[in-house]
Amino acid sequence: MTECVTCELIARRDAGNAPLWDSIHRTAYWDVVHSFNTSLLGWLVLVSRRHIAAVDEMTEAEAIELGKLIRQVSIILKNEVGCAKTYVVQFAEAEGHPHVHFHIIPRMPDQADEFRGPRIFQQLGVPDDARVGEVAMNDLAERIRRNLVS
Repeated sequence: MTECVTCELIARRDAGNAPLWDSIHRTAYWDVVHSFNTSLLGWLVLVSRRHIAAVDEMTEAEAIELGKLIRQVSIILKNEVGCAKTYVVQFAEAEGHPHVHFHIIPRMPDQADEFRGPRIFQQLGVPDDARVGEVAMNDLAERIRRNLVS
């Protein structure tokens, strides 16, 4: 296996060393985390707890739990950040992250056209001064955690 930063982050969560926003909710198969490098509050990521590189490698149990989580997280985001809907995206192609993870991205009612659809990714990998702050991510993480049902 090539280097996998995602696996390192999972190990940090397993050790109890992750900040709240990076360990919002953990299930048997998935971690719910807030993206650290986005300008959009509520950009969540569902991360497979075991290293798999493609969706077809998921077990049926992992897939069932994923489906439930996508729905739950989307409902919670609608209630907590007021999005009109969520985008669900999966690539597992980023350098250092050849690990299945799903982006659950709030599409806000007033989302500018230049950030709709796949152009939303312009709001990921932004400079430090444009990123959602840790306090805001932790506040949202607390609200999500209170509303997520295992």
